[in-house]
Amino acid sequence: MIPAPIPPDEEARLQALRELLILDTPPEERFDRITRFAMSEFEVPIATISLVDRDRQWFKSNFGLDACETSRDVSFCGHTILERRFLVVPDALKDERFRDNPLVSGPPWIRFYAGAILRLPYGPAVGALCLMDRRPREIDPIGLSILGSLRDLVVEEMVRKELVA
Repeated sequence: MIPAPIPPDEEARLQALRELLILDTPPEERFDRITRFAMSEFEVPIATISLVDRDRQWFKSNFGLDACETSRDVSFCGHTILERRFLVVPDALKDERFRDNPLVSGPPWIRFYAGAILRLPYGPAVGALCLMDRRPREIDPIGLSILGSLRDLVVEEMVRKELVA
């Protein structure tokens, strides 16, 4: 397993994440709706909205995992926030970054991962909208376009100042 390097803008990124006032808040239907749609659209057993904090990834919305957070060291999202738009791992067992990751070699047995980076309008990447499957698979350009549109909806909801129940 290869933990993701720390981004060069880490302190600014963490400050932007804190300013969202979203970490460790209860589930919200406005985010869960997007995650459920992503699960259905892509026919995956796991979909999350993950925020990458200093030492953990925390799930603002989570369907299919029995956890509210994981260590940043084992997170796929720690790698995703280093990308420009997406990180796609068709088969985690064949990717040196992830093949011996405990989330791959044990429950939840992740094989496929597609993450769309959650980048705030003013720059910093704070997390990812993630799709995961227990079997290897691909995602085509149309699928990436749909995932990108869903990601844009998540970012819009994140930066909204008024709360919606």
